[in-house]
Amino acid sequence: MRGSSNKLVGLLAVAMVMLITAPGHLSAQQDPGPASAGPTPTSDTVKEPSDAPTPGVSNGSDIDHGRVRLRMQTAFNPGISVLGEASRQFVTAVKAMSAGMVTVKMLEAGAKAPTSELLEAVLRGDVDAAFTSPSYAASKVPALQIFASLPFGPTPEEYVAWMIGGEGGRFHRELYEKLGVHAIMCGVAGSEAGGWFRNEMRSVADLKGLRVRYAGLAGEVLARFGAEIVTLSPGEVFYKLQQGKIDAAEFSMPSVDRALGFDKLSLIYYFPGWHQPASLVDFYMRKDKWDELPPDRQALIETACRANVTWMLARAPVEQARAMEYFRKQGVTIRVWPASVMEAFRETSSDVLREQADKDPEFRTVLEDLRQFLDGPRAWKRLVRP
Repeated sequence: MRGSSNKLVGLLAVAMVMLITAPGHLSAQQDPGPASAGPTPTSDTVKEPSDAPTPGVSNGSDIDHGRVRLRMQTAFNPGISVLGEASRQFVTAVKAMSAGMVTVKMLEAGAKAPTSELLEAVLRGDVDAAFTSPSYAASKVPALQIFASLPFGPTPEEYVAWMIGGEGGRFHRELYEKLGVHAIMCGVAGSEAGGWFRNEMRSVADLKGLRVRYAGLAGEVLARFGAEIVTLSPGEVFYKLQQGKIDAAEFSMPSVDRALGFDKLSLIYYFPGWHQPASLVDFYMRKDKWDELPPDRQALIETACRANVTWMLARAPVEQARAMEYFRKQGVTIRVWPASVMEAFRETSSDVLREQADKDPEFRTVLEDLRQFLDGPRAWKRLVRP
């Protein structure tokens, strides 16, 4: 056990050195300049040729020589701040750490399947792996919402603590195994913005009748205040707002909102993102394919994911600060939710979560464990924070 632990520590050290010194790491911190007037494609736009090789973990000669080649489809545009960057960092880390013995060919969103059907693509063998959000699988296992868009949920650091120091990692793995895949936390995204709104939100009464793009549990919260929840793919959100087909929408972190040009729409930008203070990013493979990998290859992928988590924790706050500075210079109207609105959101979120827990024992078990775990770290923070 001690030798295995030392090996993982060594691999993590190599990964972090590689991530810090990787080509493009420093240049990626430079200001990318003003965002374009409209969004770039974010999903379901890049298709691999139909005559592409049949996917598989490796061929016979590769197994004989210990070589592993994976085709991984990402849910995020590789050019997008933080989320897209993280997918590239992971691919580069795996190759460098293994000296080329493990390679990951990244397919852009939509290359083999729509992002919402990526799980099915992995199970069919159309791709070997996915780099995505737990929210897409939550329609099949609702408890996975706890790892994605949990209203008034954990911070990024609290998620990581629960996943590594608590039972979060076990729950996460077991929930995904029910779907036939082996999943690993491979990143953690910071808080999203509260959304772009056409009008001021002075009270929850202002939500009544609004056509709003909000997803998951948070969508249910807003629906209880009379909002009409509209389901849209990521690629539709900008245009529906631009055309006036919807009145408001949450999308992502400020750095992603900036890249997609939401500031050009002359809308009001609300904070905080109560609906998603943080979210995991997952890497997963079909479980039987994962089990076929040699233990050292499994450990290498796991360690590369741990390094990716660390990189995202460091990268995301810097990028959000830069994006907010840009929005202010562009004259974007930035608002904080009124205290009465936030309190109403919090109370109704508690009701929605309690009702979900009452009808889903699995959801209740995971949520209760998370809450009990967080009591300790939060008490510690209150004690030591100046």
